[in-house]
Amino acid sequence: MPYLYTLNPSQIVMYVTESCADCVRAKKFFEAKGIPHVRVGIEGDEHATEFVMRVNHGFRSVPTIVFPDGSILVEPGWDELNKKFPTSDATAG
Repeated sequence: MPYLYTLNPSQIVMYVTESCADCVRAKKFFEAKGIPHVRVGIEGDEHATEFVMRVNHGFRSVPTIVFPDGSILVEPGWDELNKKFPTSDATAG
């Protein structure tokens, strides 16, 4: 799906790995807020891995979250996610 590997996706795309605690936290944040997003596992996905490394200057940093407005959050904490979505009533997780 080529629309996933762009800096202007049609929806929020979160690149993750299975063993990433930060990825689980971000997933819980989006679910708690009811924010639609697509999760893309980079393990075994050459295109996703290359994309993540390109936008992170050679690093496989996850979660890498790309927003339709072209902004990117990399390994965000709960506070950083709340700043991106200030109407949140979600609590720290």
